[in-house]
Amino acid sequence: MMESDPNVKRGLFLSIECINTLNEGLLLHHASVGCPKAQWSKYLSFLKSRRFSELTMPKYWKGQKVDSTITAQHVALSKTNSEYPKIHTLFSTECSSYFDWQTVGLMHSFRLSGQPGNIMRLLSCTDEDLKNYKGHDLAPTHYVPSMSQHPLTGDWYPAINKPAAVLHWLSHVQTDAEFIVILDADMIMRGPITPWEYGAKLGHPVSTPYEYLIGCDNILAKIHTRNPSACDKVGGVIIIHIDDLRRFAILWLHKSEEVRADKAHYATNITGDIYASGWISEMYGYSFAAAEINLRHIIRRDIMIYPGYVPLPGAKYKVFHYGLRFGVGNWSFDKADWKNADVVNTSWAKFPEPPDPATIMQEGLDARERDLLSIECARALNKALYLHHKRRNCPRLDSIHSTSSNKIERLAHESSRNRNRGKFVPLDVAREKTVESAAATISPVHRSRRLARSSRMWIIAVWAVSIVVFLLVISMFFTDRRRSVSRSRVSRSLKAHV
Repeated sequence: MMESDPNVKRGLFLSIECINTLNEGLLLHHASVGCPKAQWSKYLSFLKSRRFSELTMPKYWKGQKVDSTITAQHVALSKTNSEYPKIHTLFSTECSSYFDWQTVGLMHSFRLSGQPGNIMRLLSCTDEDLKNYKGHDLAPTHYVPSMSQHPLTGDWYPAINKPAAVLHWLSHVQTDAEFIVILDADMIMRGPITPWEYGAKLGHPVSTPYEYLIGCDNILAKIHTRNPSACDKVGGVIIIHIDDLRRFAILWLHKSEEVRADKAHYATNITGDIYASGWISEMYGYSFAAAEINLRHIIRRDIMIYPGYVPLPGAKYKVFHYGLRFGVGNWSFDKADWKNADVVNTSWAKFPEPPDPATIMQEGLDARERDLLSIECARALNKALYLHHKRRNCPRLDSIHSTSSNKIERLAHESSRNRNRGKFVPLDVAREKTVESAAATISPVHRSRRLARSSRMWIIAVWAVSIVVFLLVISMFFTDRRRSVSRSRVSRSLKAHV
């Protein structure tokens, strides 16, 4: 193929692969119904060749490999691997800094959790985003075409990338895993999630409760599934047999599209979506697809907890899901506040530190346990970011500070030398230059917050000056008026005497 543009060449190869796959399917169909064999040709020979099989295999990024060595996972198992079914863990993300820091957190916790098997990031990207993407080395990755903007309807709905990515992975990757664990990117693992611990089996996946999916109990389920009584209000963590996932995945995608298109039933009192925007259509797509094939879940409340929620007595949670704002005292964290922050590619950037656990003095035991779990989640995220920056050999913080100090001293020396030569350069100017250069090393997130605080101070100052000026004008007006009144009185008294 003589095409020089790599993107055009890739498109042509995909087109050829599509037609070849269709023809291969037709050949297999005709053979299955007993049709006579077609006459031999080079093309038919190619479809059955090893070369065709190699060309249609999934392609992976060949850059820096990720060190995903798990130090604790096999130690945690007391039996040999052959006695347990194989497990593979999946999570879905997009090409953005927002998902990158979540990936760093999840991957760090996965390495410490003792989770058996491997993990795979399903990365949904457009070709344009992939050109500028920097996070290839953050996790073992399977690349998926983005469906954030639906190719047929044009609907902008990034959440549909999750079922689409799972379906793409099943269609392009051969796996010997018997069970698949599906997580969200905004999760921190605290321990292994295994089918033998929670009772997952063929026909009965395990998941965690999503009580707000009230559509399972009303008209929404009756519209979108033939078996509404089998609708389980679940999501978040999923442990599912590979055979169940294979027959279920395409329904998951189609039901998500179906619910998303049903705008007449977006209302909060029908879906439970507080924004009435159809955002949780993918979650309903999962529940309705499972109901359609009568896939009943084992619902476990002791696997996942939202930080900020009071834990169940004695529950040993394996996953933090920080999808909602949570806080301890005056400190709080909401992942949405960091949607545009590139904390992964900014040296030593991290989130505001939570309070010290020693300072937690709640009266009730439940409140104390809740706050300690919230602190643990936030600390795990910051620890993951610290190790990420360390692994990338970011310059030490003390070297950054010493560099700034050296710049101040150098500029001060240049200022005195120029003064001796008759070229006076104020030290304040030198300091301003240093401040400008040092500001470039500050995290964009913290810089934006400082700018926000300084802008508020400016607004307050302007208001104060305006009030003072207004009072001065009023006082001057009344003073002039008093003088004019006193003059008129004097003139009248003089006239009276005359």
